[in-house]
Amino acid sequence: MRGRVLVDCFPAAVPRYGPPWTIVAVDVIRATTTIVTALSQGRRCFPVATLDEALEVMARLDDPLVAGELGGSTPYGFEMTNSPAHLARRTDVGRPLVLLSTSGTQLICGAHPDQPVYAASLRNLAATVGHVAQQGGDVAIIGAGARGSFRREDQLGCAWIARGLAAAGYRPQGGTEELIRRYRDAPVDVIATGASARYLEETGQRGDLEFILEHVDDVDGVFCRSGEEMVDARRPPSRALSADDRREEG
Repeated sequence: MRGRVLVDCFPAAVPRYGPPWTIVAVDVIRATTTIVTALSQGRRCFPVATLDEALEVMARLDDPLVAGELGGSTPYGFEMTNSPAHLARRTDVGRPLVLLSTSGTQLICGAHPDQPVYAASLRNLAATVGHVAQQGGDVAIIGAGARGSFRREDQLGCAWIARGLAAAGYRPQGGTEELIRRYRDAPVDVIATGASARYLEETGQRGDLEFILEHVDDVDGVFCRSGEEMVDARRPPSRALSADDRREEG
């Protein structure tokens, strides 16, 4: 047996799984899908937990793309909302992404600095499972949730990751085994009837739902936190110069 695997939900759950636990953060609609999309483009990505943190990180980067939402609304001065579909259409991949979201980035930023934290979405399920399984140790897969609810898309994503780890020899804990059974044979479009999908429909953001449904396991990338940045765990990050770097060189 490689270790335990357990599914939980909400940013408040993260402190329960400090080192030596590994955290896998799942926010299918939409933060971790946006992070995976950014990094798959070759774009740098900096998740933040607060507006103040967003401003601090922005000040250290050269021409950042600032995106996200709080409570469903795009904060004043942000260039775009937390939209993987919108991001995928952009060609300015040299601009580092600073991303803020109500729940998803909180999962990543709330973990202990010394523990591994991965961003997983439906786009990079197999790659994440394969890499995490090789590392061993206990794994907490934590769904972002929204408005006090463990949303259907995060249940599906967490269940499929847990299923893969269980097949690799991990011991499911708590209600994880039942969650795996519930979603083992579920089609991906089951998420289209969930509350988050309805929100996207009602707010004119159906493009993100379609993007998520059309991009399943199409990214062979394993994205983990390194300091304040997300990087590919299997590749050295390509480093773009920050605004401070450029001033020093000048």
